[in-house]
Amino acid sequence: MSVYQLKSRFQNILRPLVRSLAARGVTANQVTTVAAAVSVALGLFLSVALPHWFLLVPIWFLLRMGLNAIDGMLAREHGQMSILGAYLNEIGDVVSDVALYLPFALIDPNGLLPAMAVIFLSVLAEFTGVLGQTVGASRRYDGPLGKSDRAVLFGALGIFVAVGGTFAAWTSWLWAVVALLLIWTIINRISAGIREAHTAAR
Repeated sequence: MSVYQLKSRFQNILRPLVRSLAARGVTANQVTTVAAAVSVALGLFLSVALPHWFLLVPIWFLLRMGLNAIDGMLAREHGQMSILGAYLNEIGDVVSDVALYLPFALIDPNGLLPAMAVIFLSVLAEFTGVLGQTVGASRRYDGPLGKSDRAVLFGALGIFVAVGGTFAAWTSWLWAVVALLLIWTIINRISAGIREAHTAAR
C-alpha cells in the first residue's frame, strides 16, 4: 500500500482547476519548473532558517503534490506531452526531493551520513522506477516508500521540528528504518519491472 494509490482521487478533485489553467494557456512544463524552483529555494532557506520555519515543509509538500498532479494532467489530458516535459518531470522531482530533504541532514547531531544515505537511496529508488521504461516496462511507482510516502514522512518530521522537537540518537534508527524501506522499494521496482517486461514480451 502506498500513498501514490490515492493519486486518482486527488486528480479528480483537481480536474476543474486543470481545465481552467489549460484554458488560460498555462503549460505543464511551466508548472513543473515552478514546482522545482520553489522546492530548491525553500530547501536553501530552511538550511539557514530557525526551526519553526520547518512547518513550511508539510505545507509545501501538499502544494507540490498538487502541482505534480496538475502538470501530469495538463500533459496527458490537454495535449501537452513532450520529450522535454518528460525530462523536466523526472529531473525536477529528484532535484526537489534532494533540496527538501537536505535541511534535515544539516540539523542531525549524528552527522550528515545517515540522512545522506537516505537521500542517496531516494534518488536511486526514482532512478530504478524510470529504468522500467528502458526494459520494456512502464515507469514503476511501487512502494512501500515512493515519492508520495516520503512526502508524508518528511512532512511529519517538518512538523516535529517546527514544534520544538529535536533530533538525537534515535534519529539514526529512524534513518536506518527509512533506508531499509527504500531498499525494499528499489527491489520491488526492479522485480515488478522485470515481470512486466517479460509479460509484455510474450
